[in-house]
Amino acid sequence: MKSVTDLATLARFILSSDCQSIVILTGAGVSVASGIPDFRSPAGMFDTLRPELIPFLKTATERQRKLMALDPTYVVERGMFLENSFPYLEVRRPFILGVRDKKWKPTIAHHFASLLHKKTNKLTRVFTQNIDGLTYAVNLPEDKIVSVHGTIGKAGCETCGQDMDFKNFCAEVETKIKDIYSPDLGPKESNHILCQCCGNATVKPKTVLFGSSLPTEFFDKAAQDLPTTDLLIVAGTSLVVSPANSLVNNIPSDTLRVVINNEPVGQELGIEYGTNTKRDFFARGDCDKVFMDLIDELGWLTDLNGETNNLPEASVQLIKAKLRR
Repeated sequence: MKSVTDLATLARFILSSDCQSIVILTGAGVSVASGIPDFRSPAGMFDTLRPELIPFLKTATERQRKLMALDPTYVVERGMFLENSFPYLEVRRPFILGVRDKKWKPTIAHHFASLLHKKTNKLTRVFTQNIDGLTYAVNLPEDKIVSVHGTIGKAGCETCGQDMDFKNFCAEVETKIKDIYSPDLGPKESNHILCQCCGNATVKPKTVLFGSSLPTEFFDKAAQDLPTTDLLIVAGTSLVVSPANSLVNNIPSDTLRVVINNEPVGQELGIEYGTNTKRDFFARGDCDKVFMDLIDELGWLTDLNGETNNLPEASVQLIKAKLRR
């Protein structure tokens, strides 16, 4: 295995016969350019349930409101949802309807996966930890994508597993779930969205709630893909959430690992940084900028420029600036 020291040598490796199977693991950082906040950044999940909004969650019990005030992630905890589905649906209402309305566009990072598949046929899988559904918006075959934590873009019952048409679900959310962010919009009070199969008020986007098991697809595809992976690209993730972060260690010892992120991650998992490492390459920077530069090194910038109608404005401006140079 030859060491990679820059994006040019990475591009040459991707195009070489030594590289036949590429796996990508993505986190919230690849969607930031679309306008979807990182989990821990301002307006992310930790900021979404602001203290001043908690009183508006009148459907929650006092105990539930206290738990959410202490830790906003309780709003996506399975036990909480099964007790009372309203807090989750009220907090998630703008996100659910925004996905329906295609409020956010896939970024350069998402388009890289699509170009990689079309240009080389070496993309084995994208394991995405994101629930925004943007990986599906770049015309990748669905069997190339594993949504590790589920997706907002599909709906079903948490109790019995029965699927619900997403557009019908969104119509129910729009007319039955209170908008706690803009109280003048939508209904004055929330009403239950009932499962047509089991009758429980536990219909929600098909995301994995805290306390739930991951889809078996994650474990099945990881076991299938990783033994023959030549290149693992880790992008926009802190690598602190298991078992998704296990991918970096469940690949052959000679598999090249590339980290694309604003800061080093995964040292506790054995990823090495510095000039002496041969297996790991760190491409520091915003995901969109790094992936654009990699696409340029691969000779695919013209193809990327042809996707400007399906890119957020921030990504389009990056491409235009690159082409002017």
